[in-house]
Amino acid sequence: MQMSEARRFQQLRGHLSYLKLNDAAEALNRVLDQARTERMSLTAALERLLEIEVEATEARRLAARERFACLPEPWTLNDFDFAAQPGVDEKLIRDLATLRFLDDASNVLFVGPPGVGKTMLSVALGRAAVDAGHRVYFTTAAELAAKCHKAALEGRWKTCMRFFAGPKLLIIDELGYLPLPEDGASALFQVINQRYLKSSTILTTNVGIADWAGAFGDATVAAAMLDRLLHRAAVAGIDGPSYRLRGHQNQAETLRKGVNAHVS
Repeated sequence: MQMSEARRFQQLRGHLSYLKLNDAAEALNRVLDQARTERMSLTAALERLLEIEVEATEARRLAARERFACLPEPWTLNDFDFAAQPGVDEKLIRDLATLRFLDDASNVLFVGPPGVGKTMLSVALGRAAVDAGHRVYFTTAAELAAKCHKAALEGRWKTCMRFFAGPKLLIIDELGYLPLPEDGASALFQVINQRYLKSSTILTTNVGIADWAGAFGDATVAAAMLDRLLHRAAVAGIDGPSYRLRGHQNQAETLRKGVNAHVS
């Protein structure tokens, strides 16, 4: 009888491994001991075993989404100090954090001068989307243009376009901070165009919407890009003190107080 049970146990582990339920196979002995000690029902023990596998699978998938997203910082919305940046419409940001804008492939534009929190807010929304199970990809406008240019030279243009069309949410940061190469505006337009009405894009820029034609050097491309971006979009204009400089000032003040206390 003991040999039969031992053989059955090994067969069960083998079945789990064959089905690639490796975490469940690893936990099998522990769950069986727990079931015997706590007098769990067969259903409860099986549910616990599969729960372990599901949790491990979800953790691996989350880690994979995080790697793919390439978010530059682990920021969440809780890290943003709305009181320190009165130029931000908190009600709008809280609504965007529900991720309802992803359901109808709407876009988000953060417009404002450097340092006011545009990147931090876009990353926080990206992080929320990753946690919710969506594929997200973060890039700067300059990096996107460079990748598209290289892909065109190497004959990989369609592959590159498919890559940028894939994520449920594409975050394009720092549009307007660096001049785009000659074909950069065209590449950006084509990325926006193929995502139009299919998936969402968050874009941060220091260039006011009225100035896009001059900033990109092609009024036609700029108008076509804006037409697609703004058709379904939330525009968050941020005009306030530099969020980044405030952080540096606080650090400097803390350091100064520490030095004065030491001297005293």
